[in-house]
Amino acid sequence: MLEKLAKQTAIYGISTIVVRLLSYLLTPIYTRVFGQAAYGIVTDVYALIPFALVVLSMGMESSYFRFSAKAEAEGGSEADIKARKRHLFATTWGATLLSSALFFAVVALCCKDVARLMGEAYHGHTEYILMVAAIIFFDVATMIPFSRLREQGKALRFVALKGCNVVINVSLAILFQAIGLFDSEFGVGWVFVTNLVASVATFVLILPTTERTLPRIDRRQLRRILAYSMPLLIGGIAGTANEFIDRQMIKYIIPEDAMAQLGVYGAICKIAVVMTLFTQMYRLAAEPFFLSNFSKEQFVESNAAALKYFVIFSMMIFLGIALFRDVFALIVGRDFREGIFILPVILGGNVLAGVWLNLSFWYKREEKTRYAIYVTFVGLIFTIAMNLILLPRWGYYGAAWARFIAEGAMVGVSYYLNRRYFPTPYDVRRMAEYVVLALGLYFAGEWALSLLGKGATMWGINLLLFTAYAAYAVWRENINLKEMLRSIVRRKR
Repeated sequence: MLEKLAKQTAIYGISTIVVRLLSYLLTPIYTRVFGQAAYGIVTDVYALIPFALVVLSMGMESSYFRFSAKAEAEGGSEADIKARKRHLFATTWGATLLSSALFFAVVALCCKDVARLMGEAYHGHTEYILMVAAIIFFDVATMIPFSRLREQGKALRFVALKGCNVVINVSLAILFQAIGLFDSEFGVGWVFVTNLVASVATFVLILPTTERTLPRIDRRQLRRILAYSMPLLIGGIAGTANEFIDRQMIKYIIPEDAMAQLGVYGAICKIAVVMTLFTQMYRLAAEPFFLSNFSKEQFVESNAAALKYFVIFSMMIFLGIALFRDVFALIVGRDFREGIFILPVILGGNVLAGVWLNLSFWYKREEKTRYAIYVTFVGLIFTIAMNLILLPRWGYYGAAWARFIAEGAMVGVSYYLNRRYFPTPYDVRRMAEYVVLALGLYFAGEWALSLLGKGATMWGINLLLFTAYAAYAVWRENINLKEMLRSIVRRKR
């Protein structure tokens, strides 16, 4: 079973890496075209969009996976199962379409008020607000169709459609830069134009995958779905707030150059691209996998092993980026590289976010989704409290540490709940071993840097440190690299 998860992760991974690396071409473009304050607007808006997506999707993605598994468990002919899944799809898609349409209508009617609430940078730019609302509408409208592709195991089609979105977005950005639109008075507004065009195109392209199913809400079924998804929604709101509230607090708490600091912070967060990609590709494969119908014993064994290997590879990625952060700093413009020193802290927070993701699967599987509320609200409390304490003192460096501490608190609560209500034999000692090793090698690299300074010798030392970690992991886990390569070659054939 774990091999199936690894295979799905690899499919999503290779494809997603290509797609997301294309999307990250936008970061070097925008951080070279716009100043810190202007890019702060981009950071601000794109931190708020995921929050809106979580609210408007109402936890329907996880619900779709869980109720699809139930449709299969009810048995019957293949046609009966397909009909039940089709009915589920129509209801969940209809609900999300309705919520996003109402959202767009309200924002369109209250554009000026929303612009005033968002701050001085948006005054006189209600068109920004309207375009972002339209982007959110189309992104929510495609959520359930994309979830259906994941549930059906159509990973390549899923990534191909996501790839079309990115290619359109990046191509338009390059075109607009070439013809000088970003330097015009409309400026940052063209960023939202590129995104809106890509979102509309994705919506049109994904419609054929719905097999002419019309969105139609079955109220009785929707009530059962909402009973499952509402705790996920509440937890998702708090969890997503953890992701964006630090940006908002930078904007309102830091007295001087707030938008500039926000721009630098957002740009450095983008550099953690590889860690973000790994967590995302794992989530895309793991969520439908762990919410499928299989025995508790199989779930417990697979989940424990999956978390161990997630930590191993996450710490490898942490070490690779942290040791060679000067190379990754080239992703952003020169004006933004002053914040590169916060990158290891951001990476650490991303590792903890992935650990928390693994620790959430058991209560989703057991339909005890209320625990998501406990976990994410603890994180939100820590996020707010630590930002209030650290932002006035350290600026955006404080925001990075606040997020790290909040993610750590969420991991602690998640682990406590697991041990109390659904004990899973996680190999904590082995995972701690890899974390300590990676951190030890990182600090050894920092010590060597303080003695030798930057240069070819330091590059060699960092490469040696990274190789040492990888070699230890292969030896410790008895990974047969030759057999792994043979397996890959066979699949290609």
